[in-house]
Amino acid sequence: MPIPADFAAFDIVGAAMTVWAFKKSGGAGGAAPTFSGHWVATDPALEAAVQAAAQQQRAAIEEVNPYGLLAQNNEASALSIGANETYADRIVAAIADPLPQRRATTLRHIQNTDFYVIKLVSGGVTLYAVRKADSSWHTKKRTKAIDALFRDETLTLEPAPAFSLSTYVDFFIFDGTIYMLDKGHFESVLSYRQAHANQFIALQAEPAFNAIFTDMAPLVAYIGTNKIQLRRACAIELKGHYRDNDFMLRLRQRFLQLRLNIIFDANGKIVPTPETCADIMTALLDHRLSSAFSEAIYDVPDAVAVV
Repeated sequence: MPIPADFAAFDIVGAAMTVWAFKKSGGAGGAAPTFSGHWVATDPALEAAVQAAAQQQRAAIEEVNPYGLLAQNNEASALSIGANETYADRIVAAIADPLPQRRATTLRHIQNTDFYVIKLVSGGVTLYAVRKADSSWHTKKRTKAIDALFRDETLTLEPAPAFSLSTYVDFFIFDGTIYMLDKGHFESVLSYRQAHANQFIALQAEPAFNAIFTDMAPLVAYIGTNKIQLRRACAIELKGHYRDNDFMLRLRQRFLQLRLNIIFDANGKIVPTPETCADIMTALLDHRLSSAFSEAIYDVPDAVAVV
């Protein structure tokens, strides 16, 4: 679908701007992450450069598609998800008011920043542009480099540390919706990958899912903590084909025809092995399709029903 008109019309260049540097802690084992931020004073030249870059990133979005576990965007699209489905509200609340005590006054306030937020306010409306911090913000990385400036045809030592503000935006937050341009960074900043891991743990405990296997251990080992496989496992739970007796019956009847490397025992249960886990995932996602025209067999990144 097209980019929402109010998001597209927001006046980025004319907005009042504040930069917030955040450090993140927690977020493992199902716990909500904690975001600790300081706002940083900026000069007009930096603000103009950052706003121009943010506007260029927003202008590059030609369409918006719903966020999905397996959905991917391209250079001209963004994925969207409700901010209330994430921990974004904690960031928004933290930067609601740039109180004097939250101003960055020492180097330690911004060193080791995990991500930063460009807060833009225009006409009483706020747009947030979020970017994961690069290595220039981390002290461990900085100890391996000597900062230098090229001035008067000579490289000279730069005693003050430099911090890079990227021309790219990982995601925007606007009017209760997140528009993400970098899905991986979005999941990292807001601990969304941990939500996938927790969902997979819940899936393993679901009786209906357990019932289709003789032993889930090889499948659990195959998925592990790999973010792509965790997304796929969560998509399997969301689609729920394993709960459909007719689907599972057809899978047992046609898996050889569709060239799926899956083993079934005498009772019709799946017997996972390290060699068959990939095809088990493909089957439960319903991603192995046969063309009625070419009669070729395909694996697809996502299967969307045509209405």
